[in-house]
Amino acid sequence: MSLSAERNEPCQICEFQENLKILREIYFFAEIPIESLKVFAYLCTREKFRAGDYLFTQDDDDGQAFYIISGAADLIYSHEGTDQIIRSYGPGDFSGGMTLLGNTRQLFSMQATTETVCLILSREKFSHAMEQFPGLMPGMFQSIVDGIRQWEERFLADRSEGCVSCQKKIGVSLL
Repeated sequence: MSLSAERNEPCQICEFQENLKILREIYFFAEIPIESLKVFAYLCTREKFRAGDYLFTQDDDDGQAFYIISGAADLIYSHEGTDQIIRSYGPGDFSGGMTLLGNTRQLFSMQATTETVCLILSREKFSHAMEQFPGLMPGMFQSIVDGIRQWEERFLADRSEGCVSCQKKIGVSLL
């Protein structure tokens, strides 16, 4: 082992431990046993984006899930030449879990508004790991179902009683 590799080893162990801690907090991975979760933590990468960089762009199928470790990013919807900021993301926000499960084009773009560091898991790595642990899928689907239901409950609690267009958009949990 080279001297440079020896110096970096503790940093790699620390990063792995941080990745594992982060994944344990994400609803998408909530039902995965710790021994299996360690594989996912190992497969994650970290990437730094500068302000103005895109994490992903609308209509692309990048096959990646993002967890924002630090920084901030805006979710942007582009339609007929107009960009609309849908919401802002910051530390602790996770996006792209559904992208890990299958091919899907992005409905939005996400653009860093500050220097942003993300934990990233690709669909390809996720799929290979799931091949090793096929018994994890039912628990993972339950986490997704729970996440959709919780989102819809928050949507119902936050919507305006007089918002007719909002009422027509509920029912995601019925899919």
